[in-house]
Amino acid sequence: MPLSDPRILAAAAALSAAFAVLVVFQLVAAIREWQMRKNVLGSLRDSRRNGSDAQTQNPVIRARTEVEDGMIGALAERIPRLWDLHHLLGQSGLSWSLESFMARTFTVATLLGAVSFFANGVLAAAIAFVVGTTLPYRYVSWKKGRRILRLESQLPDAIDLIARAVRAGHPLSEGLRMSSEEAPEPLASEFRITFEEQKFGLPFEEALLGLGDRVEIVDVRILITAILVQREVGGNLSEILEQIAETMRARFSLKRQVRVYTAQGRMSGYTLAALPIFVGMMIAVINPSYLQTLFQESLGQAMLAGAATMQLIGFLWIRRIVDVRY
Repeated sequence: MPLSDPRILAAAAALSAAFAVLVVFQLVAAIREWQMRKNVLGSLRDSRRNGSDAQTQNPVIRARTEVEDGMIGALAERIPRLWDLHHLLGQSGLSWSLESFMARTFTVATLLGAVSFFANGVLAAAIAFVVGTTLPYRYVSWKKGRRILRLESQLPDAIDLIARAVRAGHPLSEGLRMSSEEAPEPLASEFRITFEEQKFGLPFEEALLGLGDRVEIVDVRILITAILVQREVGGNLSEILEQIAETMRARFSLKRQVRVYTAQGRMSGYTLAALPIFVGMMIAVINPSYLQTLFQESLGQAMLAGAATMQLIGFLWIRRIVDVRY
């Protein structure tokens, strides 16, 4: 195929545009991060000179729920979906901003679309572009799920550490500081943010509620509710925290047992979903002409689309069955 072919030129132009957009967005993100660090250092210097008044006027700790300034931030204030996306990025533990996420989404979709256009034409390029726009979002959701699982497993031990600190006579805020230093990541970062927020002037109740917003785990909300109720009505906080940690361990153990009991169903779903693809690939390798009718004839293409749809429905159905709510 000659280099002057229109499809090659279109694919090259799409690739160049995608890389150019990615470079521009990364440059803008680097400049914004440098400016933010400069402002934070300036706020720290002012707080050392002028005391707490400067700290109140120029807060060093920036709430994670705030969206960055600029055009994307202005849109996020008006579009709830963008605000939810910003919240999801924070929960995933990634250092992506909304701008960098959109740049990556555009780049992945453009690359997949260009490759598909070069290989199979306009229709395949359109489908690949749509699929490419969902891949970064799926990756962020996967990272959030992995992070939530780590937080769930780390939380009981951290609560025990806070309970021991309270029993030894330390205030609850000091227990949070000790947990932020002793607990593993990513739980240490969440406790560190909560401790620093209340340290720099945010009311303790709001700092705890912010922890619940960042970490969407039922156990964390139980912990926050128990602490807030204890601050209102009193009680033995260390004993309450120990009971909460024990309850969390029991719930986590039950969740693992449920996953063991449903392992066969989940494996059946994965096997049934992968088996047609694997068999098709093996037939394509052994006898390529045997499958050409499915891809060349309109009836074969309709059968492939129907089979793929039914496979997807069956896979999601099995996942729904084995997804036990407790």
